[in-house]
Amino acid sequence: MDRSAYAERIAEVLAGQHGAKVGYPIGLCEAEVVGSVPVGSGLLRLTFRGPDLEGFHSYVPDEHVRLIFPDDNGDLHLPERVGLSLEWGAPRPISREYTVRRHEGDELDIDFAIHPGGLASDWALAVQPGTRVHIAGPPGGVVVPKTYDKYLLAGDITALPAIARWLEWLPRTASGWAIIEIGVAGERIELDPPAGVQVRWVLRDGAPGTGDALEQAVREVKAPEGERVYAWIAGEAGCLRPLRRWVRTELGAGAKDSLVAGYWKRGVADYDRDE
Repeated sequence: MDRSAYAERIAEVLAGQHGAKVGYPIGLCEAEVVGSVPVGSGLLRLTFRGPDLEGFHSYVPDEHVRLIFPDDNGDLHLPERVGLSLEWGAPRPISREYTVRRHEGDELDIDFAIHPGGLASDWALAVQPGTRVHIAGPPGGVVVPKTYDKYLLAGDITALPAIARWLEWLPRTASGWAIIEIGVAGERIELDPPAGVQVRWVLRDGAPGTGDALEQAVREVKAPEGERVYAWIAGEAGCLRPLRRWVRTELGAGAKDSLVAGYWKRGVADYDRDE
């Protein structure tokens, strides 16, 4: 299936009433690290470049790729291409999942949330320009019509790259709320929200992923009666659990009008959000 077919399906969802996941061919690209720059005190942006990225699929804010790393012996195991997908095999290659921050031509940006002891975080801090890496995906994206009355975007530092891309992607006439939980004031970054989107930075009180600052801030959102709201919330899985019910029962956003995604889970390496 060529690109026009995916563009057709995306256009169909954008013209509809509800969000839907649209699958793409799952690619495997080899690219070179060509740049590294801090984004606030909590994120590090790496820029990758390579001819494989010319065929990369990227259309909407909610897209993720997996960076593939060597095992403890220094051996690199890669998934195999099978049709329009990848077969990861066993033992599964070591990888970590990250948001697509920007794709243009043969370049890709990924923003890494920096935390001591994280495999990909430590790699990103130490990597040198010229290093080559394999990138798998994205397997698809959640496509959301731009016709909702309000948008609620919320999450912690790991969700900030996606929220930043969301705010750039939304029409300039959009309105709603963006709520971002951070550990220190230096983690604030420049954003490009539509004028009608209220941005709120919530300073976390306590250790990462253990407080309820984000939950309490999100619960303060009151959607005007009769307006259609799309809610996108991501972060530490345990902290998000109470908000899943709130989105349905109090905000009134159904399964097709919301996504609450555990990006990580305290104490679990390479957490699978589908667990």
